[in-house]
Amino acid sequence: MQTPPVCNYEGSDYQTSFWEKGGRAYEDGCEAVALRRMLPASGNHLLELGAGAGRNTPRYHGYQKITLLDYSRTQLEQAKARLGASDRYRYVAADIYRLPFVDGVFDGGTMIRTLHHMADAPLALAQVRRVMQPSSTFILEFANKLNLKSILRYWLGKQDWSPFTREQVEYIPLNFDFHPAAVRSWMTGVGFNIQRTLTVSHLRIGLLKRALPTGLLVALDSLFSLTGNWWQLTPSVFLKSQADEKGTAAAAGAFFACPACSAPLEDTPPLLHCTKCGAEFPVIDGIYDMRLNAPAGED
Repeated sequence: MQTPPVCNYEGSDYQTSFWEKGGRAYEDGCEAVALRRMLPASGNHLLELGAGAGRNTPRYHGYQKITLLDYSRTQLEQAKARLGASDRYRYVAADIYRLPFVDGVFDGGTMIRTLHHMADAPLALAQVRRVMQPSSTFILEFANKLNLKSILRYWLGKQDWSPFTREQVEYIPLNFDFHPAAVRSWMTGVGFNIQRTLTVSHLRIGLLKRALPTGLLVALDSLFSLTGNWWQLTPSVFLKSQADEKGTAAAAGAFFACPACSAPLEDTPPLLHCTKCGAEFPVIDGIYDMRLNAPAGED
C-alpha cells in the first residue's frame, strides 16, 4: 500500500526551541485546560499519537498504560529521557498510516498538534478508529483555517486562499490548516461521534502575551473556550469524541500487528518477527521501531 508522505521531526530540537524557549507558555497552558476538561477520569490504555518529546504525556494521569507513538525516533528518545523507563509507558516509532497494532486495542487516544502534518487526514483518522475499542474516547486537536486572523487577511486581500471553503490549505510543505466542518465530517465518516468542542488560543497575540501574565491569559481563554460548541474562530480547536459501537475489543494479550501485512506479532524484544511476511522490527534502548522504511542512519 502506497502511503502519503510523513513529516519527520528526526533530530529536531522542537521541544526546546518551540516550547521551552519559544514563548509558548500560554499555548501550553491552554492545552492543559482543554485536556483536563476532556479526558476521562480513568482508563486502561491510551494511545498518544504524535507524542513527540512527551510534553503532554504527564497530563494523562488517569490511564494505567500509555503508548507514545511518533515517527521520529529521536523525539521518542527525548520522551523516554523525560518520563523514564517504566512498565506504564511503551515507546513506538511508527507511521500513522500503518499503525502497528491489532484492531480495538486502546480505550483512549489523543492526537494533539499532529493532524496538521497529515496530507491525508481521513486515512490517518481511519487508522486511529481501527485500533480503538468500541465506545472509547478520542481527543483530537486540529489547526483551524477558519480563524479570525485568516478571515481578516482574506477580506483585506493579503491572503489568496479562502478560509470559508472546506479544502485544506498547505501553507508550507506538510503543514495544513483545516476547516472545522471538514474535520467533523471526516471524524463521523470513520466512526467517531463528536461529543464536545473547545476552541483554544483565543488570545494568541504577541502584544497580549508580553503585556499580561500568562495565568490571566489562560484563565480568560478557558472561559472563552466554552463557546466552542457554537462557533470555531480560533487557530486551534479540540474535539472530544467517542468511537461508535462497531468492532470488538482486542483479545487479551494481543497488541502488535505487522504494519506490512497486518498479521499479529508477538512482543519479543529485541526483535519482533512477522511469521507471515518475514518483516522484522528491532527494539533498541526500549524503543520499538515499527517503521517499514526507517530513514537511513537512524538505527
